[in-house]
Amino acid sequence: MSSITARMVEGVSAIPAADWDACAGTGNPFVGHAFLSALEESGSVDARSGWQPLPVVVDGADGRPAGIAPSYAKSHSQGEYVFDHAWADAWERAGGRYYPKLQIAAPFTPVPGPRLLLRDAAVAPALIAALEAVTDRHQLSSAHATFVAPDQVPLFEAAGWLVRQGTQYHWRNQGYAGFDDFLAELS
Repeated sequence: MSSITARMVEGVSAIPAADWDACAGTGNPFVGHAFLSALEESGSVDARSGWQPLPVVVDGADGRPAGIAPSYAKSHSQGEYVFDHAWADAWERAGGRYYPKLQIAAPFTPVPGPRLLLRDAAVAPALIAALEAVTDRHQLSSAHATFVAPDQVPLFEAAGWLVRQGTQYHWRNQGYAGFDDFLAELS
């Protein structure tokens, strides 16, 4: 994979939808080009909202994106559904600057899913290394990937990233007509 290059672009809309979706696949709409570009076009994610879109792209030998990380320079922790305000406060009390940080996520969406969008799975380590390089080069305090699909967690662990353990509760309809029917079954 010696012919790989990494780059940072100014938003999802800077990448053709077909190239983005070739990496994202169809299994999770919250990382698809349509959803993420709609957030940009609506102004929901931009520098003013504290979600500056800065996707990191690793190109393959063919010059097309082989891997993309939907990433954002964050100036606060709102809209992440991971509350790290205590970390930010402690870091700043110790003399550091917590913001901006790099956030790899589907904004405003606490739904697990891929955070490394891979047309070519072999570029995953290069994409993670590119995220680390962006964090260092732009003097961001840290990089955070949130609500990572379970099958991608080992990729981050292999790169030495710390893994935060969290718990989510999901209600699944087991044939109930509605939530009230579910509640009626509880004892």
